[in-house]
Amino acid sequence: MTSSLPCNVHDILLRMESLRVEFKASWDEESTGLQVIRTLCAFANDFQNVNGGYIVIGVAEENGKALLPAKGLTAKELEEAEKWIRGRCNRIDPVYYPVFSPEIIDNKHVLVLWAPGSNQRPHSAPESNENKSTRKFYIRIASSTIDADSKPVLKTQLLQMTAQVPFDDRRALQAEVSDIRESKVREFLHEVRSELADELDTGRLYRHFRIVEAVNSHYVPKNIGLLFFSQDPGFWFPGARIEVVQFAATDKSGDVLAERIFAKQPIHEQLRACLAYLESLSGRLTKKLSNSFQASRWLDYPIPAVREALVNAVYHRSYEKEHILEPSKVYLFPDRMEIISHPGPLPGIEMHHLSGEISLPPVSARNRRIGELLKDLGLAEGRGTGIPKLRRVMRQNGSGPPRFDFDENRTYLRVTLPVHPEYQTVLVLQNIAYLRVVGDYHGALQELQEALAKSPSSLGLAMELVRTWIAQDDLYAAETLYEEFARANPNSTTSLIILMATAYLDRGKQEKARIWLDRLSQLPNTDEAFEAAIQEKRAGRYERAHRYFSLTGEQVMQDVKALHEFAQVKMRLAAKAWHDERSGGRTKNKPGFRQMSASRKLLDEAREMLQRIIQMDAPRARHAWAWHDLGQVLKWCKMNSHDIRNAFAKAVELMPEESRFLESLQRLDSGRAALVNASATVPNKDR
Repeated sequence: MTSSLPCNVHDILLRMESLRVEFKASWDEESTGLQVIRTLCAFANDFQNVNGGYIVIGVAEENGKALLPAKGLTAKELEEAEKWIRGRCNRIDPVYYPVFSPEIIDNKHVLVLWAPGSNQRPHSAPESNENKSTRKFYIRIASSTIDADSKPVLKTQLLQMTAQVPFDDRRALQAEVSDIRESKVREFLHEVRSELADELDTGRLYRHFRIVEAVNSHYVPKNIGLLFFSQDPGFWFPGARIEVVQFAATDKSGDVLAERIFAKQPIHEQLRACLAYLESLSGRLTKKLSNSFQASRWLDYPIPAVREALVNAVYHRSYEKEHILEPSKVYLFPDRMEIISHPGPLPGIEMHHLSGEISLPPVSARNRRIGELLKDLGLAEGRGTGIPKLRRVMRQNGSGPPRFDFDENRTYLRVTLPVHPEYQTVLVLQNIAYLRVVGDYHGALQELQEALAKSPSSLGLAMELVRTWIAQDDLYAAETLYEEFARANPNSTTSLIILMATAYLDRGKQEKARIWLDRLSQLPNTDEAFEAAIQEKRAGRYERAHRYFSLTGEQVMQDVKALHEFAQVKMRLAAKAWHDERSGGRTKNKPGFRQMSASRKLLDEAREMLQRIIQMDAPRARHAWAWHDLGQVLKWCKMNSHDIRNAFAKAVELMPEESRFLESLQRLDSGRAALVNASATVPNKDR
């Protein structure tokens, strides 16, 4: 059975924002059927220009999230649901049909309805199943389908959208279907793990993906097809490019240090290339975000903040004629970064919405397909989350808040990210990075040492110099520098201690690493507690790792990587507790049995954490390992064999290239088969 969905069904279940997906646990005509028709009407009206959404029948939900494993439908229910919905879609006015895609989830039948935004809105649907029922306009606000007739202001806005097709979803009559590069389409679909990539017929593939549209007797591409899948979108939309300019002074009067243009490639490829370039310009320092364990550390501008601002500039700008010549711009000054897009925000969004005083109103997005595809790629976030995230990330980085401004005529929107207060340190590190690029390693080391001598309390410079000695495998020099810095700054050594321990662990010297970790007297912030916990885990000291993870409180529950590491620590401690209990000869009927609950308690906590990780937004590999670890925990707890096998099978499904997942599944199946064979040879005592 081939899927008709433009993205992977598991992304719909686990990652998609609730605005765009609705779950129905079961099927019946009287209640579920009417709700489905209303929601189809709401998705077709696409009030907020997010390109409709999906209805999943056969999966329950809790707090807007899918509850797995799926409840599923019988084959008869699946057939009846599809037949009933098809028959009632003609009661939507104008008539509207979704894409029907039967899917298999957790070995159960489910029905997924893909309901893209309609070009014939507004649509209305009957209030009840009666033939002469009152008709109403339905729209989607947040995770709810609501009656727009009861909200006069919203209904007026909907009616004003009549015959308005967002620019990115319009036909590009000036182009031909051959201007779309099939290889780029298939590459995109493979990346988002859509089974549409398996469609061999190119014309059918384009039609199902809705990047072409019929005009009389032939097809033409849509603008979204050219923006994402042509060789050079700028040929049709000259503004579809990103320009980065780096200035020497705090205004444009100074010299231009560097200029880079990202063009002649699809807009999502421009985005990725530009982000990589901006990251390469950043200094490496000690500050990092609590949701990151990456070795690369941004201090001047945190990567997630730059990414959020730049993605929003590309997503929410206009590509229409009056703005077509203006590119998206990034200006880099010594004290700030400016990201500018054209035009300004849509009517209805005012400065107090951007300042964080109140949340954004439910206005329509300018580009529904661009936003949809960027979200499928993981580049864009859910609606309404961008500005709060931008503020949070800057605050966590120790930077000043972002600033927004636009002119009275709304011809532009500018987002300004102030550089981190340790500005001089950033400049020093940027110059050191330049010296290294041109091969002057001695000059880079000398400047770094001189800078630290001038600013002996700069933890950033100390960290970079320690990293330099570590990279040169001169751990004696690194330790000497630590001792000098610690004497002058006794309360700022935690990050350096963890860095030294990491260096020894990387070289397989666990005992030496443990000596360094023993120096940790206090952990002043969550970042350092996370880092210490990770290194203690690597050093094999799981009790200490557990203690450090526990110090982070609820924050560890919000970080998918840290939460997974914590769950694995609990698994290790449970195995140790179980071994101690077994070696102590404790059984249910002997003293000490009460202590046996320690291993089970740890496993239960690990299981809850792993189940939470599976529901969180995370990379495919993270979900795969979480499923595999969950299978191990369930196996140790002697849980339902079906649940154990399902967990291992999920891991294999997500990462078939990982041989260890398949081995775990095969061992489980062979063990079950051996048990069945053994039981078959036991003689019946009644014979």
